[in-house]
Amino acid sequence: MPLVPGTHLGPYEILGPLGAGGMGEVYRARDPRMGREVAIKVSAERFSDRFDREVRAIAALNHPNICHIYDVGPNYLVMELVEGATLAERIDARAIPLEEALRIARQIGDALEAAHEKGIVHRDLKPANIKLQLDGGVKVLDFGLAKIAGHVAAAGNPEESPTVAMGGTIVGQIVGTAAYMAPEQARGKIVDKRADIWAFGVVLYEMLTGRRMFEGESISDVLAGVLTQEPDLTRVPITTHRLLKSCLEKDPKRRLRDIADAWRLLEDAPPAPAAQSSTPWKLAAAALVLLLVVALWAPWRSAMRPAESPSTRVDLDLGPDVSFGSNTGPAVVLSPDGSRMVFVSRGADGVARLFTRRLDQSQAVALPGTEGAISQFFSPDGQWLGFFAQGKLKKMRVDGGTPVSLCDAPAPRGASWGDDGNIVAELDQQAGLSLIPAEGGRPEALTDLDMAKGETTHRWPHMLPGSKAALFISSVAYGQYDEADIEAVTLKDRRIRMVLPHGGAFPRYLPNGYLVYVSKGTAFAAPFDPDRLEVTGSAVRLWEVGGNPNLGFGQLDFSRSGILAYRTGGAEALRSFHWLDAAGTTEPVGLEPAYYVMPRLSPNGRRLAYALSQGWSQEIWTYDLERAIKTRLTTGHNAYPVWTPDGRFLVFEGVGGMSWTRADGTGQLQTLVQSKSVQLPFSFSPDATRLAYSQQTPGSEGEIRIAAVDGRSNQLVFGDSQVFLKTVVGLTYPAFSPDAHWLAYANAVGGQYEVFVRAFPDNGSQVQISNAGGISPIWSPNRHELFFRTVDQRIMVAGYSVQGNSFVPDKPRVWSSRTLANTGFAINFDVAPDGKRILAMLPAQSSEPREAQSHVILLMNSFDDVRRRTVGK
Repeated sequence: MPLVPGTHLGPYEILGPLGAGGMGEVYRARDPRMGREVAIKVSAERFSDRFDREVRAIAALNHPNICHIYDVGPNYLVMELVEGATLAERIDARAIPLEEALRIARQIGDALEAAHEKGIVHRDLKPANIKLQLDGGVKVLDFGLAKIAGHVAAAGNPEESPTVAMGGTIVGQIVGTAAYMAPEQARGKIVDKRADIWAFGVVLYEMLTGRRMFEGESISDVLAGVLTQEPDLTRVPITTHRLLKSCLEKDPKRRLRDIADAWRLLEDAPPAPAAQSSTPWKLAAAALVLLLVVALWAPWRSAMRPAESPSTRVDLDLGPDVSFGSNTGPAVVLSPDGSRMVFVSRGADGVARLFTRRLDQSQAVALPGTEGAISQFFSPDGQWLGFFAQGKLKKMRVDGGTPVSLCDAPAPRGASWGDDGNIVAELDQQAGLSLIPAEGGRPEALTDLDMAKGETTHRWPHMLPGSKAALFISSVAYGQYDEADIEAVTLKDRRIRMVLPHGGAFPRYLPNGYLVYVSKGTAFAAPFDPDRLEVTGSAVRLWEVGGNPNLGFGQLDFSRSGILAYRTGGAEALRSFHWLDAAGTTEPVGLEPAYYVMPRLSPNGRRLAYALSQGWSQEIWTYDLERAIKTRLTTGHNAYPVWTPDGRFLVFEGVGGMSWTRADGTGQLQTLVQSKSVQLPFSFSPDATRLAYSQQTPGSEGEIRIAAVDGRSNQLVFGDSQVFLKTVVGLTYPAFSPDAHWLAYANAVGGQYEVFVRAFPDNGSQVQISNAGGISPIWSPNRHELFFRTVDQRIMVAGYSVQGNSFVPDKPRVWSSRTLANTGFAINFDVAPDGKRILAMLPAQSSEPREAQSHVILLMNSFDDVRRRTVGK
């Protein structure tokens, strides 16, 4: 809330507003103790102890050309009040005469020299940070604040650019207004005083010409100019050429090292030649430019291709306070106009939140109310942000505000906001896509899983221009989507069209007519007709990108303006099996890393059953843990294996129902029951007479069902099946207790999965076990403990007792600090028969290095890059 006149900050009385600065609002105030007026910059957040220490060090700078810092409060800075216009206002598209420009430049240089001698670098030198006093003096503002401040500029004012980066000189933090950044600064590399020298040269050029050295319609155009264009010195007096060339060397190693040496370059410059002698030089230069234009144009003229801009790569590290925390969906997304990024980062408390940052600023701002957010996405106008959190699909204004819940989303897998006012989303990973009005309303089914094909999911939708159709992926496998089918659905008649069978994951359409998707850590592009919904040419490789083939998304996002944000790390793909104890000690079981999912130990703990994804197929295997022997039991598409209590048979999910086979591999695959619904087996009763399974029919709610099973012969026979419980979701993990008196399961009432226990047979009462989300309950075989895991892959355990007919659980606690492999909602652990160890699936790769956890790459003019790669294949 703005401060009104008469308000007091400490001893200072606010007199009125002055404007907005790089840290927040700026006010004129009175210091009654010293009897003087001051300027106060007020932040929305309290300063850290480190900020206080460093700003006091900057305050020790005592130079007539540096604006003094008088005091620092808990969230404000008290500074010298400098009357007069800024240099930006003085220029205002008008060149400054050489003599006056050099007088101003000398005073700026003196300020830089004094600060550099103290080891302080400005990092944000620009005309808006330079004040011209009424007596002709020059004051440089905000010295050093680019190193330590933690707040963004006022929205909408490109001159009030970031003075940020709490961590100081950190590799990768882009600080400063784009037009004045040194090339190494634009690339996010370490900067020193030579970045100030570059900015000094840019400011001097602007004073002499009345125009920006690097201009463009977007930030990406400006950054591309900084990185690739050479300054046009034909516009400035020749006496300044040597100075400007030395200041504006793109390689900092060749740049002027000390600002104090600048005037020697200026004074030693040769005199300007007579006016008439410049004419032949200008004619020669014009001829050379004409030849270059012809040479560059000739190869393209016959092809009649539109002019293309060079693609420029900017490597950006968002700093030590950022640790990308999205395990479902890209960590970084871009606004449609490419002016802003929103990313997921985990704080010191381990909670993931959304942060927003404009690309022309250098500090991100946390968005309140976004704890636990995943899969963020923008509205077409860039004013709203959609995301999933706490089992809900939500939206909020990108500039802040209270998030609004639109509908339940128990197991979301992506969403896209159409320009027709609707959002297409995957709200439950084992269901079809839904259409939700962005203003709120009941979700409407857009697609249904094809049971005849054995489809298990539709996910990662992407609305095409005009909102007439949406791309998405479908699969018959669980947990491996590198070769998923890419399909499209028309919103008007709900017709589904195959676009690219076994193509890959995470399809995205580019406005220049290309379909981009990800497979095996690589982005591919193919020409695509959005009207006919078909690929019109062969695909080519583009860039190495990160992602998660286990969940089916890629770490990339495009703006409509042609900026690509992508990551090369963060792909968790292969998994390995380990024994894990409560202390976090691991021991590999001997299987090589692969795309495993759904491990289930045999009742005696000597064998392991699991599903293995290979391409678009998924098979059931067993592994003898003592003899290290693998046996494949099925071919095709099978998942969710469960052992019979005697260890003789395995039941599993398949196309059109459930099947079974002998666990020793000697028999043939047999049908247990045929169904047009999705049926997922989970648990046998200890006496092997009942099977608990989940069932979901497309377009309806889920069910936990209990079926009679007879396995007394060498066959398994499926008997009567009864509904035990109607559920919100179709994936419920029902599990019989060791004494068969209780059934544990997961449900998503209210949108968020939690673990519950009910008596068996059901008496109508239920007890909630988890208190912050939970799935996959597994009973300890010989202890009064119930294990489960959180959605973020942590193993929890709750002790329990039985008092009469009541189930009394203890408060859940973390069983181990180790994080399991991210398999989404698929099972990734089992409990050993002794109840002391867990058979866990862990990521096969080592953890990302620290720098990769906050690293993102921006590729400017990516559409032209795609076109060049596809045309030149």
